[in-house]
Amino acid sequence: MKGKKKLSTIRKFYEWTISLPLIAVLLYFSGYLDNNIFFQIFAGLLLVFCVMSAVHHSEIVAHRVGEPYGTIILAVSITIIEVSIIVSLMITGGEKYASFARDTVYSAVMLILNGIVGLSLFIGGRKFHTQTFSPHSVKISLVSLISIIAFTMILPSYTKGEPGPYYTESQIIFEFIACIAIYSAFIAAQTVRHREYFITTEDNTTTNAANTTHSTNHSISNTSFIISIVFLLISLTIVVLLAKQLSHPLETLIVNYGLPKSLVGVIIAAVILLPEGIAAVNAARKNKLQTSLNLALGSAIASIGLTIPIVSLASYIYDFPVILGIDTISIILLVISIFTVMLSLIGGRSNSVYGVVLLVNLMAYIFLTINP
Repeated sequence: MKGKKKLSTIRKFYEWTISLPLIAVLLYFSGYLDNNIFFQIFAGLLLVFCVMSAVHHSEIVAHRVGEPYGTIILAVSITIIEVSIIVSLMITGGEKYASFARDTVYSAVMLILNGIVGLSLFIGGRKFHTQTFSPHSVKISLVSLISIIAFTMILPSYTKGEPGPYYTESQIIFEFIACIAIYSAFIAAQTVRHREYFITTEDNTTTNAANTTHSTNHSISNTSFIISIVFLLISLTIVVLLAKQLSHPLETLIVNYGLPKSLVGVIIAAVILLPEGIAAVNAARKNKLQTSLNLALGSAIASIGLTIPIVSLASYIYDFPVILGIDTISIILLVISIFTVMLSLIGGRSNSVYGVVLLVNLMAYIFLTINP
């Protein structure tokens, strides 16, 4: 009965999660987006809904395969969107977009650590006072995240092989191997070796993982599963195309208002992370903080641990410039964010105060981006 109710709820979303991506595809290939502000605004709205559609279909696929694979699929789907947008813009933009990957990924990590985690802790803490989660899962996630951040965004500012915040070709290859190794170890821990750390128990009952997976698999029909796979691919593709098309008008608008170009990366990262942020906050509201943290921290690790190495490798293959290292102020803000998250989550219990502090960190980051 419960499975039928979930399937009925999922079917209600098919109308817009299928129709809007198709409308977006028609609009993109219609040619109306060139120098037409009305259609560009409409395309921007469709872009947001297509991102949500992509995540919705990834959740259906994830519901079929079961947890913790669900949060992994969601995080990787978001990362595919991010990587595709960044690489496509950097290949065509050249020197102009040399720092685009760094700005977007840095923005994504700051939005996840301070925004998504902070809002989840705040809303969950306000509703339930104290929430619990597995500190072991958080330690694994944060150790992986800190190491990847050091290799991809901090060390390039201090290495001597190449002047400026760049890596040499050999350093790029080492960075790629190191990040893939760390991310692979994290995925292995999440899915095999320490899977129990990342599982949320519902209604304070202990369920057998095999039985849960078996039940989950039968709540989604084969037809729904195939439709979701197809429209997940369509949604991901059109998001990349629309983001690439709208990035130039967005950049022009920001520059005309005297705002820094790095704000483009913040906006694109916010749009990409919007559905995942909603999912994480909703999980916290249902007293499933473990699921919320799996989504947030897993997405941060995937975002920086996959995006930067792939972009770096693409720069090595296609010979376009890529600036990796962040400046001193950005390093300080990043260290404050990571340190605050570590202290907030180290004990396995959380409350709304931690959320407030992280949200203030987020406001400081946005303020200093606009007023450096």
